[in-house]
Amino acid sequence: MDLSQTIIAAAFVGVAVVFAGTYAVNRWMRGRSDSARLEEASVDDRNLPRSLHPVIDPDICIGSLACLKSCPEGDILGMVNGTAALVHGQHCVGHGRCAAECPVSAITLVFGTAKRGIDLPDVSEVFESSRPGVHVVGELGGMGLIKNAIRQGLQAADHLARTRQPAPAGLVDVCIVGAGPSGLATALGLTHHKLTYRLVEQDSVGGTIFHFPRRKVVMTETVNLPIWGRFGKKRISKEELLETLQKVIHKAHIKVEQGVKVSGIEGEDGNFTVKTTAGEVRARKVVLAIGRRGSPRKLGAPGEEQSKVVYRLDHPEQYDNEKVLVVGAGDAGVEAACQLAKESKAKVWLSFRGDAPKCRPPNAADMEAQARAGRLTLLPKSQVKNIGEKEVTLDVGGKMETIPNDYVIVNVGGELPTEFLQKAGVEMRRYHGEAPGRKGASHSAAADREAEARRKERRLELLFAVLGVVILTFLAWRGWEYYLLQPLQRLKSPMHALFRPAGHWGHGVGIAATLFMLSNFLYALRKRVAWLSGVGDMRAWLVFHVFVGFMSPLVIAFHAAFQSRNLLATGTSLALGVVVLTGIIGRYIFSLVPAAAGHALELEDLQASFVRARAEVEPLLEMIPNPGPVKRLFESVTEPLPPGSLLHSMLTLPLQSMRSRAALRRVAALFPDDESRKAFRDDFLQCERLRLQIGFYRSLKSLMRIWRIFHASLATFLVFAIAAHIGFSLYLGYGLK
Repeated sequence: MDLSQTIIAAAFVGVAVVFAGTYAVNRWMRGRSDSARLEEASVDDRNLPRSLHPVIDPDICIGSLACLKSCPEGDILGMVNGTAALVHGQHCVGHGRCAAECPVSAITLVFGTAKRGIDLPDVSEVFESSRPGVHVVGELGGMGLIKNAIRQGLQAADHLARTRQPAPAGLVDVCIVGAGPSGLATALGLTHHKLTYRLVEQDSVGGTIFHFPRRKVVMTETVNLPIWGRFGKKRISKEELLETLQKVIHKAHIKVEQGVKVSGIEGEDGNFTVKTTAGEVRARKVVLAIGRRGSPRKLGAPGEEQSKVVYRLDHPEQYDNEKVLVVGAGDAGVEAACQLAKESKAKVWLSFRGDAPKCRPPNAADMEAQARAGRLTLLPKSQVKNIGEKEVTLDVGGKMETIPNDYVIVNVGGELPTEFLQKAGVEMRRYHGEAPGRKGASHSAAADREAEARRKERRLELLFAVLGVVILTFLAWRGWEYYLLQPLQRLKSPMHALFRPAGHWGHGVGIAATLFMLSNFLYALRKRVAWLSGVGDMRAWLVFHVFVGFMSPLVIAFHAAFQSRNLLATGTSLALGVVVLTGIIGRYIFSLVPAAAGHALELEDLQASFVRARAEVEPLLEMIPNPGPVKRLFESVTEPLPPGSLLHSMLTLPLQSMRSRAALRRVAALFPDDESRKAFRDDFLQCERLRLQIGFYRSLKSLMRIWRIFHASLATFLVFAIAAHIGFSLYLGYGLK
């Protein structure tokens, strides 16, 4: 190697080290910042979510961080200890995009936390409550987000259509209670499936949305509705949303019976009688699509019964020149106070119990701006003690203060319609970090969904494998005679001008291979670029990423005509090979992560499974006339791993797996029938894997973290190497002339 080649090689190594160092430092700084934010949020429980939220399993998370960019609400998730974590849980509204974007199913959507539970109706995977035939969707079921409420309503309608039975005379198929987003979506789905229904609403179309503050911006994702098509947009005002709902109702010919209040549900599944203020509604099924606010939550302060105390803001201008106290620490209270400050001439105070309201960042910024402008007075650490005719007394930080007052607007949430639900026979359940759905059924359904996702993944892998074989077969067939020639023979061959790396065919394959190889970075862009969020399934992107990684060096070999004639090309090829190798190793390491149905298994779960697998083998051994060889084989995978053998075991696992299968074939003849032989084989292989996982369990996180840095930094360096190779080729005059 001459001096120039040494300098180039040193430059390559130096650039690779710089990329690796930069990547590692950036991840470390991001992790340190997010850990600090989580610690700060934990002080006053701002990390605790209020409703549906993600839980990230650190043992499954591979640190792709695709979930961080996917959340429409902004910086809700962060990176803690090398994996994703819920940092600002208070601001999470349950979009679920993070779970959809995770390529390895490390995210589960749950209700409540171990510290803060949430009471919701106990429903099944198809939203059927504890009372057969009565379904609960939307806000009452914990889906306050409009998009999620609409999807629940559509899913409920699909289920009711699949299980439809002929309705007796005088009965409709479904009685829907509530004309909010979920109720209207249910009616739309039933209309699409040609089922009969009655839709009753005690108030106005839109439900909770109707009572939002004027011009409140809602909805951050669009959904597809039957009959109508794409509904909503990323940012839409309350007024525009209600107007669009009316258009949907008109187009689908949905009849809403407004001003009709339901007082009770009698009868049984298949023959219900719904008692309303407008008479009885007889139906086979009932869907409760009502809000959680059966009645506004009260302050419990003397004087609250006065007419000056209201529980929502309708028209800000009606409070012109009045003195108004708004009570509430959430988004509703802050939005009402800010709207009054901006759209009326009222003098406004905002009272909340903590140091700061627990609202989303945009609302917090608006509140602070109104306070700085002098249009809003903040009363932190305050609690209303007495409401007089012309004043309100509050405990502010331990001191009693009295402020002049004409109106009090209370926005402290609502009480569940507990009495109505009890009369309807709908049981409640307190969720503490559990997935939606009734216990026992939810895990099975989740496992079914995971199995279906894996089947789709396998089909896509097979498709790419076939495509790869076709591509390589075509390239080999096209230049087979040339590639088999010796180097000197190639120079004399008439095919040399075409198939050499700088020839028309060789150069064309090189350009195609470069574009193909660079397409692998689409996976990284898909995870990090906001406008690509939601484009395709993340698992499919990961399969494509692996496919391109495997194929790239093989296609590049055809471009180089299976020769290496300069250091830069060799360096680029080696860099590509190392990136592919680290990718293979990473996927191999990830395959060792102990998991089941998309959830990581604890060490105790692994050990229990190991004991069960061993116990299942004992009766099989008794069936064998000569069990000695089988016992010795089984003992080889049930004894503990010796200290210090983890890395060796991981590296030799593929070879060990082949030896194990060969040993199984040798003892196969000892079993009396195929059934017992297959049962032993399955238990044997399970024990072999569990043995490694138990020993390897505690080393997974650190190993995966090192692998991510190595693989990602080398992949970034590869872009530099490709650019240098292309530039060098252009400098030498390689073209398509």
